[in-house]
Amino acid sequence: MRQASSGQAEIAGRWHRNPLRRLRGGVAGAIAFLTIIPVPGRWTDPDISDMSDTVAWLPLVGAGLGAAAGAVRLIAVPLFGPDPSTALAMATLVILSGGLHQDALADFADGLGVRGERERRLAVMRDSTLGTFGVLALIGWGLLLFAALAPMSRDHALLALTVAGAGGRLAALVHARTAVPARSDGLGASFRVPPAAALVAAAIAAVCAIGLLGVWRGTLSLAVALAFGALTALCARRSFGGRTGDTLGTGIAVAEVAICLALLASWR
Repeated sequence: MRQASSGQAEIAGRWHRNPLRRLRGGVAGAIAFLTIIPVPGRWTDPDISDMSDTVAWLPLVGAGLGAAAGAVRLIAVPLFGPDPSTALAMATLVILSGGLHQDALADFADGLGVRGERERRLAVMRDSTLGTFGVLALIGWGLLLFAALAPMSRDHALLALTVAGAGGRLAALVHARTAVPARSDGLGASFRVPPAAALVAAAIAAVCAIGLLGVWRGTLSLAVALAFGALTALCARRSFGGRTGDTLGTGIAVAEVAICLALLASWR
């Protein structure tokens, strides 16, 4: 046992002394965390990786998800027109993420809709059964995102989805930094964002937003992401006593829609 522990410590030490391996592990962990894309297990070995390496790269992977959805719309518009192409882009976004954030949004809405103490709200939110409020939240999410993307040009939709993907994950990190865990277990408790990781993630989101949209629209997108990350955290604290995996996912879903709507308004 001592030899095994010593070996694991040596592996961990080599990992943290090798920035390239740490970078690879962080990006791979973020891909595995946010998407259904298979990642080799040796790249995300929990013995030699930590959450700080993963959360720092969430905006980068989010931008990639948005860019993939935007590329689908870009290619599909000449074939099908803007409306069907927008639906295909939204489907791509949901499929590649495994519906992770939409499921979280539905659970969050069901928890908000139930009457009772926080413990009952948390129990309903953890229940996998989809309720009326969850259905309404998903319909609202889909209608608002469709309404934001459909009028956009092909290039604008690609830019909006890419920046919204990065901004949505930044919103989740703001949420995690400003709300304590509501439970002692689950993703809400384990999802911690060290200051250094938060700075790296914010820098990635800022470079993505300002680099693609310019100073004015990039700053607008970042401001919307920060605002909705803080607002969903406030709602989570008041309604559930803190953050959970579902409240974090809701922050992403809501911030993405809000960023796309803000950019639509800026381009009109």
